[in-house]
Amino acid sequence: MRKLSDELLIESYHKARELKLNPEFIRLIETEIHRRSLTNKIRVSS
Repeated sequence: MRKLSDELLIESYHKARELKLNPEFIRLIETEIHRRSLTNKIRVSS
C-alpha cells in the first residue's frame, strides 16, 4: 500500500466500497488513508 500514490489509494478505496469487496481489505485501505492523514479526502468525495 505504501507504494500507491495518495490519489490511487483514494480511488482504490472508493472502488473497493463500490464493488463491496471484503470488509477486511477495505479496512486495510482505510488504515493506510488514516496513516497518511487523508481522511478528509474520503469524506469530501464520498
